[in-house]
Amino acid sequence: MKIINSAPPVETITLKVEQSPVWELILGIAGYTHEQLRHTFEMDEEWKADENVMPSSLVKLLKIIEETNLWYGMILLQNQFAAVSVQEYSNLLTTASTDSFYEWLLPYHDRQSEPLRIEAACKPEQTPVWEEYASLFDGHDYLGGYIRQLHHLSQSELCDLITSVIIEWESWMRKKVEWEKWLQALAFEEKQYRQLDMNNPVAEIERVSGGVEYLPEPSIWSVKLIPQVSYRPWVLTIRTSDTKLFFYPVKEEYLLEPGVPSNELIRGHKALGDELRLKLLFQLQKSPLSLQELSGQFNISKTTLHHQLALLKAAKFIRVEKGVYSINSGKLEDFTRQLTRYLGTGL
Repeated sequence: MKIINSAPPVETITLKVEQSPVWELILGIAGYTHEQLRHTFEMDEEWKADENVMPSSLVKLLKIIEETNLWYGMILLQNQFAAVSVQEYSNLLTTASTDSFYEWLLPYHDRQSEPLRIEAACKPEQTPVWEEYASLFDGHDYLGGYIRQLHHLSQSELCDLITSVIIEWESWMRKKVEWEKWLQALAFEEKQYRQLDMNNPVAEIERVSGGVEYLPEPSIWSVKLIPQVSYRPWVLTIRTSDTKLFFYPVKEEYLLEPGVPSNELIRGHKALGDELRLKLLFQLQKSPLSLQELSGQFNISKTTLHHQLALLKAAKFIRVEKGVYSINSGKLEDFTRQLTRYLGTGL
């Protein structure tokens, strides 16, 4: 029997690392105005000190962003613009058509509700349509209120607010001595990952982001990995109708002064500085094994073995899924590169 294969080729997602000062500025605004989580951000102590010396106009603008959660819309707009400067971002914002403007700003819910989202974007004056779409997010922490705020404010008011806050925030950040170092670190991170394996996006996402586990989703054709400093230590995840955005913390080593080792580098060497743990890595390099299987091979109690495995897992050299341990070869390779960079010339 002859079989003609007429099936189309399997589609894969587009994967890229993208950085811009605009992304970092928006993530700073997002973190600063995140009332519930702000105390957990690495920048929180500095932000508290900033509040006492920050221009009053910027303080007021940030308060409005906090109340409206408009930082979310700023992210969605930058996803469309890919602006490399605040000026370009502002220009693209003010020249956007009304239909495009609201379609970009309205969050994605699901495929079934896409017609309603598009209808709301085309009819910004139709309160019932907007309320119906907003009600789909009423179980979410903030998106229902965010949509209602978009409807409450006019397009010109939204543009003025977004433009004003990002311009003033940039002016404030440029006064900080570390700002240029941040931009250098972000640019270096993007340069490191210009070539990615598109045939293995799940592993690449985990490798680049330092551990983000991603399961492919229907209708997602593009994944952007965006390194950031301001939102550390969190990974912020946002999706649109066809794109997934991961804002992952840039490596700590890039932010340190020359000669100062990162905590990750120290933690990794401590994890490797033990004969048993090195033997465990050697064994897991051959094949994934359960705790029971490892205990039998090494003739060691599960309690002792679990402690040693936990140290390797904390250093991200191994992973565990459903009780089975496996090697994280990408992390081991990255750790070697980290050591080379530390002993070399840095950025």
